[in-house]
Amino acid sequence: MRSDFFKYQAQTTTHPLAMTISHANGSYIYDTNQKAYLDFVAGVSATPLGHNHPKVIKAIKAQLDKYLHVMVYGEYIQEPAVELCKLLAKNLPYPLETTYLVNSGTEAIEGALKLAKRATGRSEIISAFNAYHGNTMGSMSVMGYEERKQAFRPLLPDVRFITFNKEEDLEFITSKTAGVILETIQGGAGFIEPKNNYLAKVRAKCDAVGALLILDEIQPGIGRTGKLFGFEHYHCIPDILVTGKGLGGGMPIGAFTASKDLMDLLAENPKLGHITTFGGHPVIAASALATLTEIIESKLMAQTLEKEQLFRKLLVHPLILEIRGKGLMLALIMPSEEITNKVILTCQEEGLILFWLLFEPKAIRMTPPLTISNEEIIKGCSIIIHVLNSIHKN
Repeated sequence: MRSDFFKYQAQTTTHPLAMTISHANGSYIYDTNQKAYLDFVAGVSATPLGHNHPKVIKAIKAQLDKYLHVMVYGEYIQEPAVELCKLLAKNLPYPLETTYLVNSGTEAIEGALKLAKRATGRSEIISAFNAYHGNTMGSMSVMGYEERKQAFRPLLPDVRFITFNKEEDLEFITSKTAGVILETIQGGAGFIEPKNNYLAKVRAKCDAVGALLILDEIQPGIGRTGKLFGFEHYHCIPDILVTGKGLGGGMPIGAFTASKDLMDLLAENPKLGHITTFGGHPVIAASALATLTEIIESKLMAQTLEKEQLFRKLLVHPLILEIRGKGLMLALIMPSEEITNKVILTCQEEGLILFWLLFEPKAIRMTPPLTISNEEIIKGCSIIIHVLNSIHKN
């Protein structure tokens, strides 16, 4: 299997972790040697209810017995997609009421960028340095990390970059700007939160010049920060909200939400302004609906902030310079990239899954399922401290 993996399946790097998976359940992933790994990553924030959550599996199986794909997005009325969009609207502030369901967070970003241009008649998009919004041509164009996109130029024109949390840069948002796209909490940059009402100030500047504000909640959304959406912490409502990852409950999904007036612009002049074959797929929508319902109706969001404090209490060590982030979107900052790599790889050997962030080489990702127990947190943190102690002694 290992040789076939490298020969037949295209790789993203020359050094994947290459663990061969047998099954997964709850907060654990098992390899084909039946070794259990406590999962502190949740598929990179994509399985908020853990692995094989019974309510998600039940919803998927029930939909499988009814129908799979029947028509391209938007033509037929399919209950799982309609109910998912309705539940999102019910739990979002006005005027965020109409959702377009797509296949990934990246595709949702593409749709949001198109909508901003269509709505304003302008072409300029402003993003942030060290931002990550996806890897297709449009989303890569608003990626704020030149090293990862230089080889693929030319990309979209008329994209400018500002520094996240730097208020002086807001002067670059002008009447030429169609949209400003920001991660509510910068992910790949190292889980950097907005400070000093930064997002509210961006919102005010966009309003002043007639630009739209797009907030990327693909990582912080769906309960991970202790509220259903991260922007709820920061006194800022976007014009377009982008979600993905955790919304699917382990299935591939993306969505962008706006007012009905805005979203209707994609239906005419020209018609079919954004189209997708598999967006709103009934099985995936059923999984997302079950996931979202459970997160809203349970106590998981409130417990997320309590679990954050447990992590912060347990993870005190000379090699941990800082713990960034909010809720269960946390990053340990190490003194060096070398130590980061050693911790992640050694912890995997010890039965704990950690991972890297895209642009901050000293960061260790900790984005466990929201369902993780306090006992599992204590167990995982003890492994981290044990590994750090072994490194510190040397």
